[in-house]
Amino acid sequence: MAGEAQRRGEWPLALSGLVSAAGLVILTFYDWRNGILLFAGGVLLAGLLRAALGDDAAGLLHVRSRMFDTALLLGVGAAILLLGLIVPS
Repeated sequence: MAGEAQRRGEWPLALSGLVSAAGLVILTFYDWRNGILLFAGGVLLAGLLRAALGDDAAGLLHVRSRMFDTALLLGVGAAILLLGLIVPS
């Protein structure tokens, strides 16, 4: 049972990680602005998933509390998004 619960909790981390990794690939090889916006989307997605899912289902940061993790991820994601919007390409 513990292994099944652990596997269920890994999909949010995998999903947000894949979106962020796709953003890094696009950022590195193709287009800076679209890559950074996609990367910010992955971090914001992680924050939203951490807020929406229960403590036992979210395999994301799980540092202190759900509120702390959500605020940290959404704050970092918003800062990256703002950077991608204001810096000229």
